[in-house]
Amino acid sequence: MLTAFARAFRTPDLRKKLLFTLAIIVVYRVGTHIPIPGVDYKNVQQCMDVASSNRGLFSLINMFSGGALLQITIFALGIMPYITASIILQLLTVVIPRLEALKKEGQAGTAKITQYTRYLTVALAILQGTGLVATARSGALFTGCPVASQIVPDQSIFTTITMVVTMTAGTGVVMWLGELITDRGIGNGMSILMFISIAATFPSALWTIKLQGKLAGGWIEFGTVIAVGLVMVGLVVFVEQAQRRIPVQYAKRMIGRRSYGGTSTYIPLKVNQAGVIPVIFASSLLYIPSLIAQFSGGNSGWKTWVQDNLTKGDHPVYVTTYFLLIVFFAFFYVAISFNPEEVADNMKKYGGFIPGIRAGRPTAEYLSYVLNRITWPGSLYLGLIALVPTMALVGFGASQNFPFGGTSILIIVGVGLETVKQIESQLQQRNYEGFLR
Repeated sequence: MLTAFARAFRTPDLRKKLLFTLAIIVVYRVGTHIPIPGVDYKNVQQCMDVASSNRGLFSLINMFSGGALLQITIFALGIMPYITASIILQLLTVVIPRLEALKKEGQAGTAKITQYTRYLTVALAILQGTGLVATARSGALFTGCPVASQIVPDQSIFTTITMVVTMTAGTGVVMWLGELITDRGIGNGMSILMFISIAATFPSALWTIKLQGKLAGGWIEFGTVIAVGLVMVGLVVFVEQAQRRIPVQYAKRMIGRRSYGGTSTYIPLKVNQAGVIPVIFASSLLYIPSLIAQFSGGNSGWKTWVQDNLTKGDHPVYVTTYFLLIVFFAFFYVAISFNPEEVADNMKKYGGFIPGIRAGRPTAEYLSYVLNRITWPGSLYLGLIALVPTMALVGFGASQNFPFGGTSILIIVGVGLETVKQIESQLQQRNYEGFLR
């Protein structure tokens, strides 16, 4: 990986792209520290120090924003509205025929879906910004902080609208920065911003574990966490690269005096075909009961049960529910993102077939069978990786912001591998020797 970056810096045009990407990253990180109008920044910092270990309800969104959510900055919502909008559009593509037709139109249809994603991102940013402002005004953003209700001193309508508009505009700027990296940088802009947001919280989280440690001044716990992190990175890289290759052969066809086809290729089916989406779905779904219970009045039985069982990361009910939701969403997302019948029809249309399998419906059934078989280990792997923070809570007494958590390590490794592949492909295009070698 380091060799690829070193070769890229020696290539003039790639060096410009890398420097441009670094400049955009600096702008993004600066924006995550600029507070929005109407917020008492001193009270925010005081509440963050008091409630540093009680952020479970907002930890996922705070991680995706690079810690900007709890500081209520102009980039407080971060990339999360865009991620949510992209997932919603991807799910609706299977349901709405118009979106499915746009997806099949190629680049023009993809551009139209991207435009819809932007509109939905702005709408979600307004909704999430309003919810964040309401939560900050009520004092529920930091539970246990004595000045939590004084974070927003002026609670007038004008101040509230200004805060929501500022955060929505910040989300639009983040979306624009990601597209700049995609167009003029090294590519994969949104994923790189997500990578930077998560990686930015690692140093402080690691140092907090060191300060809270009791063995050899905290260095034993610090070294153990680093070792566990390296093992997890190796495991994630191994599984993310694992794939089942389905061989495909194309029959030779004579058109005029020329022959076409006769080639052999394969369909790569990844073990973790769903990526990190099931973990995000499961985490978001588990936050909904806690959020409803937090804003509901009284002490009803269901509220007490939710607060006792679904808000503590080390509770057996929470762990079991979280694991089962990840497995369910892994199968659900694979089912809507990979259509065996469509793949089989395309193969049949162009004269392709799997050796030993008849074209058409038998091919679709075979692909569905193989996909279900490899999704089982992939879903169990996702569930085990996501439960590592829970094991840290029990074993080391770490906070819920355990740095090498399931979602964070999956995203960082996945984006890192994809970025390195893009850089290597661009290097190969610029240094291809071909038959002259």
